[in-house]
Amino acid sequence: MHGWIILDKPLGLGSTQGVSAVKRALRDGKYGKFKVGHGGTLDPLATGVLPIALGEATKLAGRMLDSDKVYDFTIGFGVQTDTLDLEGKAIATSDVRPTRDAVMAVLPQFTGAIEQVPPAYSALKVDGARAYDLARKGEDVELATRAVTVHQLALMPAYQGPLDQATFTAHVSKGTYIRSLARDIALALGTVGHVTMLRRVKAGPFTLESAISLDKLDEAAKGRSLEQLLLPLRAGLDDIPALSLTPDQAGLLRQGRVLAGIAKEDGQYFACLGETPIALVEALSGEIRVVRGFNI
Repeated sequence: MHGWIILDKPLGLGSTQGVSAVKRALRDGKYGKFKVGHGGTLDPLATGVLPIALGEATKLAGRMLDSDKVYDFTIGFGVQTDTLDLEGKAIATSDVRPTRDAVMAVLPQFTGAIEQVPPAYSALKVDGARAYDLARKGEDVELATRAVTVHQLALMPAYQGPLDQATFTAHVSKGTYIRSLARDIALALGTVGHVTMLRRVKAGPFTLESAISLDKLDEAAKGRSLEQLLLPLRAGLDDIPALSLTPDQAGLLRQGRVLAGIAKEDGQYFACLGETPIALVEALSGEIRVVRGFNI
C-alpha cells in the first residue's frame, strides 16, 4: 500500500479528518499500519481534490505543497466578511453589483505575477502564533504582501450580470489564496465580496477524475478492495522522467551512494529497477544522487 488515494473532500471536512478517514479504512480492511499524510491543506469550507499519500508516497507529499492548483470559486458581491468566506461575519457592505463587461475588464489585473495580502484568518505564523488564532482573539493581524502567480483566470460563461455573484476558474501557483483573490477582484470592481463556493479541481497531477467519495472509500475498505483505488507512487511524479537501473545501480542508490558516469541531462528522475521504485534522484554533471529513497 504505497501510493495515493485521491479524495473528493466533502464540505465541512478538514484535511486532517480526511487523513483519519483513510487510516480508518485501512484498519477496517485489516491492511495493517502504514504512514498516511495529505498533500496540501484544503479548508473545511472547500471541496474537491485532496491527495492522500500512503506508505512511501508520504515522502513525496511535500511536492504537492509546491505544485500548482486549479480551483472553481464563486464570489458573492455586496458583503465582505472577516474570514473572506461564508464562515465569517460581515465587516463591509456595498450596493454595487458589477456587469459582465466590468468583470472581464479587471481580470487581466489578476493574471500573471501578482502581489496579494493573505487573509488574516490563515495558518500563516505571526511572531510564532497562527494568524487565525490571533484574529479570533480580536487582535489586529498584519501579514506581508506575497508574490504569487495566477496562470489563468476565467469567468464562467453563465455569468451575465449585474448579479449578486460570479463563478470563476483559476489556475494558480503555490501560496495563492483564493479568498484574497476574490476580495481583491471585488475591490477592483468598486464593491466588496467574499468566497461563497470553493472547489479544488486539480492539485499537481491529480484531478477530480481519479477522486473518490468517502462512501466509496468506506465501501472499498469493507470489501477489502482499497488497492483498486490506490494510484501508484509514480502518479505523484508524472512530470519527472523515469531512469531505469541495473540491479547493481539500484543496490548502490539504496545504500545512499552516488552513481558516476551516468549520461543524463541535469535534473530530477524517478529511478526504478524494473517496476520497483528505488528513489527520486538528482542528476548533476554526470552524477546521480538520491533526493528521496523508497523502502519498497
